[in-house]
Amino acid sequence: MISVSIPIKIQFYHLDPMGIVWHGKYLEYFEQARCELLDKIGYNYNEMHNSGYVWPIVDVHLKYVRSIRFLQEVMVTATLIEYENRLKIKYLITDIKTGEKLTKGATIQVAVDIETQEMSFVSPEVLQNKVRYLICE
Repeated sequence: MISVSIPIKIQFYHLDPMGIVWHGKYLEYFEQARCELLDKIGYNYNEMHNSGYVWPIVDVHLKYVRSIRFLQEVMVTATLIEYENRLKIKYLITDIKTGEKLTKGATIQVAVDIETQEMSFVSPEVLQNKVRYLICE
C-alpha cells in the first residue's frame, strides 16, 4: 500500500510532568504523518472538502510500547491499508537511531456528504481513482 514516514524531534513542550511524551501528543504525531500521506495521495483535507465530503475520525487505536523522551528523534510512518469503503491508516513510531518500535496504532475515517450529512458506505470515486493511480505507478 501507500506509505510515508516523517521525522520528529521531541521537544520539551511535548512532555508530561514525568518527563515523557504526554499521551495525547501521539495523536498529533499521527495527524502529521496522516496529512503527509494524504498529500502524497493528492486528497488532503482541502481536496476532501472540495469533493463534497468531510472525513471524521470514527475510531482510534493506540498501543504504547515504550516511552518517548526529550530530544529523542523518532520516525512516524503512516500506511494506508483500506480505502474503498473507509480510510484505515496504520501508524508506527520508531526510534531513528535504534529502529526500536515505540508506539503503534490506527485510525479509521469515513466519508460524510457535506450537503446531506449522510455517511457514505463507499469511498468517493475521486479518492479511489487517486489511490489506484498511485498503486499502479
